[in-house]
Amino acid sequence: MLKGKKIVVVLPAYNAERTLKKTYDEIPFDMVDEVVLVDDCSSDQTVEVARQIGIKHVIRHEKNKGYGANQKTCYDKALSLNADIVIMLHPDYQYTPLLIPSMAYIIANDLYQVVLGSRILGKGALKGGMPYYKFIFNRFLTLAENILLGQKLSEYHTGYRAFSKKILEKINYHANSDDFVFDNQMLSQIVYAGFEIAEVTCPTKYFKEASSINFSRSMKYGMGVLGVSFSHFFCKMGMMKSDIYKERK
Repeated sequence: MLKGKKIVVVLPAYNAERTLKKTYDEIPFDMVDEVVLVDDCSSDQTVEVARQIGIKHVIRHEKNKGYGANQKTCYDKALSLNADIVIMLHPDYQYTPLLIPSMAYIIANDLYQVVLGSRILGKGALKGGMPYYKFIFNRFLTLAENILLGQKLSEYHTGYRAFSKKILEKINYHANSDDFVFDNQMLSQIVYAGFEIAEVTCPTKYFKEASSINFSRSMKYGMGVLGVSFSHFFCKMGMMKSDIYKERK
């Protein structure tokens, strides 16, 4: 608990057996109340490791549904546990759980309803080993998104995010894609609904066991991001409509 608010960390997992324990061991349990792991039909022992290290809430998809679908299950479960603050953390140890208190404090004190752990602030991305082509894609896509969404974020592509209960109950995240573009759709929805987004500097680590999409998937993701950004702009201008901007019922 933090200021009387329940904190739930959700781990969207896929083939994370080699990094899960390292990630879990750094979670600050003096503050975090519950941990939820959703396994998207991994081919390794992710579920078994999760149970061995003591994660109480382990959900396994019987078939691979995609990164976005994994997050949908994560947030549904967190809300069912009456979470006030939900922190989404990748279990591949690319992001440090030690930032959880900083992100949670911002929401607990009602400063912002959303906090992103940014790899770009403080030059953490290249220093942590982000491939240069991904860095260039990140910069180009972020520039386009900031223009089309009317924001000034340092990046939209981090996998380290904290949300208030209010956000998850309002945003219709179930209308989003089951693929990687889910992340950008969700931020677009949040901005569209009028919420402001905070960022904290986040170091990152790129290594063999850390999850990452290949070049072709990156290109597909980039096209999806631009599609979301233009859709957001045209909807704001009243030139089109999209179900993703309808409030959750």
